[in-house]
Amino acid sequence: MRRGRRSTSEDEVLLDRELADLPPDLRWREWMLRVEAVIFAAAAPVGRETLARVVGKDCSIDLLIDDLRAELRDRPYEIVFVAGGWQHRTRSRFAVPIRASQASTRSAAPALSDFEATVLMAIAYFQPITRGDLSKIFGKEVSRDTIASLRNANFLASGPRSPTPGAPYTYVTTKQFLSAFGMETLRDLPDIEALEDAGLLSRKGMQEESVGAAEGDEE
Repeated sequence: MRRGRRSTSEDEVLLDRELADLPPDLRWREWMLRVEAVIFAAAAPVGRETLARVVGKDCSIDLLIDDLRAELRDRPYEIVFVAGGWQHRTRSRFAVPIRASQASTRSAAPALSDFEATVLMAIAYFQPITRGDLSKIFGKEVSRDTIASLRNANFLASGPRSPTPGAPYTYVTTKQFLSAFGMETLRDLPDIEALEDAGLLSRKGMQEESVGAAEGDEE
């Protein structure tokens, strides 16, 4: 039976998506199980298009997810929407016992230094932004090693070239950044005033940087 590994296209042909021979309640249940299995097995948030490949063409993904969430209401994990897709996540109230267990977790985000985390936060707010612009915000050089560390964590990607002299690279955040920090989009970033009050970023430096960027665009 295992003479060879079937291709993905063969699996798609063999999969009965419509399940027309099943009663409506059993059909819905099977679709729910398929969607949950895909989300559970996936290494990254799963988008609507991906889930639509395993259910009938008239099936509502949103209603399936609602029913799955209802079933998981009393479980220590849930299905959340982050970075453009759905993902299984442990509920935040269980973070302490999980850390206390010292178990290796499959979704643990890379550890960042305080400065790396602050640089990442600045990039999230002002992307696309160059390393030189970041250095102006912080009043000291943001090293290539810092940028490399954030890139290696898959939190950063290269953005468009800056229109400034030398056309340096800019940096932008990735979907992995959104996923790791539990955000659907960049609109979920904390209010910048709260960060200023916490002393994490300088509003004065940011405003000066924003003005400089705007003037550069006009030129």
